[in-house]
Amino acid sequence: MIPKKHAEEHFLNTHAPVACSLCSETMEREILAIHKGEICPQRIVTCDFCEFPLPAIDLAEHQEVCGNRTELCHLCNRYVRLRERYNHESRCTGIAENNEGSSRDVRAAEREQAHPRRQASEYSRRRILFMIAITGIAVLLGSLFFQKKTDSSQVH
Repeated sequence: MIPKKHAEEHFLNTHAPVACSLCSETMEREILAIHKGEICPQRIVTCDFCEFPLPAIDLAEHQEVCGNRTELCHLCNRYVRLRERYNHESRCTGIAENNEGSSRDVRAAEREQAHPRRQASEYSRRRILFMIAITGIAVLLGSLFFQKKTDSSQVH
């Protein structure tokens, strides 16, 4: 039993419908926690492929695009869609199948024949020098634009 003077306060705190802070849907207080954790379309979920957090309502569209990205299988040297990675890993023999090479495989082979590959160290050396040059320019510009101006009129 609730005294009449506390009845309205009790109703508002216990029985009154509440709005979800994520989607503004109104529901009973008892199911709010379940709604926010499992049902709310605006709850934050993560992509199965890239673990990017996004609202549940956008998950299907994101995973459709994200799952079509490919990664190189280091066992068989073939590109595999992320959505097919688990099945591929469970049945990959580690042997490249040359029956039906993808156009990527053909293009890579043609490039290697036309232009011999450069050493990886040459690329990394070039990249490091470029990064050092950009950093130097940024420091120089920063020191010019953000110099502390001292007032000679203020002497302590």
